[in-house]
Amino acid sequence: MNFKKIGVIGGGTMGQGIAEMLAAKGLDVLLVEETNDKLNHAYSMIETSLDKQLEKWAITKAEKKLILSKIHKVTHFAELGTCDMVIETISEDLDAKKKVFKQLDQVCPSNIILASNTSTLSLTEIAGSTKYPERVIGMHFIYPVAKINLVEIIRGLKTSESTFEETKLFVEEVVDKHGIMVYESPGFVTSRIICLMINEALHVLGEGVATAEDIDDAMRIGYQFQYGPLEMADRFGLDSVLAALERMFREFGELKYRPSFVLKKMVRAGSLGVKTGEGFFKYDKDGDRV
Repeated sequence: MNFKKIGVIGGGTMGQGIAEMLAAKGLDVLLVEETNDKLNHAYSMIETSLDKQLEKWAITKAEKKLILSKIHKVTHFAELGTCDMVIETISEDLDAKKKVFKQLDQVCPSNIILASNTSTLSLTEIAGSTKYPERVIGMHFIYPVAKINLVEIIRGLKTSESTFEETKLFVEEVVDKHGIMVYESPGFVTSRIICLMINEALHVLGEGVATAEDIDDAMRIGYQFQYGPLEMADRFGLDSVLAALERMFREFGELKYRPSFVLKKMVRAGSLGVKTGEGFFKYDKDGDRV
């Protein structure tokens, strides 16, 4: 398939990152949000991201203008019928995702691949809400999308071989990232492992073994991570980490997935990380540590 126009549903952190990355690769992107306000906010955040790159001489003004011209703001699903692929990136809510895929069934031709950026949910269950489950696949990008060179390609029970092969081609040749094939399992590979590390860091913090700063320094400097586990949690969103751990705890029934009380307390307090400006650390409106 010749991929030229991609639909991205959801203008949150991941949707913004995916849309910007695809536009930078020269693809036309239809970015979908429920309201014009949300769309405009997502678009302005993409512009802010590009301005930061401009300041660092990573791109030119002409490149910024070209990338933004490739991103088209859309509030109606009907326009997605012209896309060569659609990637859903809304919040980790199974019912909401199923509703989106049911709507996509009505507007996208049956040969168009429908991908979900879910990090923990069942692709088989999401695909079950569509008439053509064989064209549904997981494409899990990792934050920050532009910098992380990996995509988990997740096969649901009914995902066809041709859907997988075309998606792998898209990931490796069009997007130029390394794709790994994952058979459906709660948390897949990356979320399952990273959430456990974050949860253990939270236990260490809760037990008073070390401060948040020192825990993060230990892993960031000692093991050459870009971010320590607590800043990672802030950037993923503490509510998202909690939801992922609770889902894996339910699915596997193993105590190691039981979320730390520190995490629950932070979420109850509304300190969700970068998106609220404060989690284990404080952040400015651009998402930089202060």
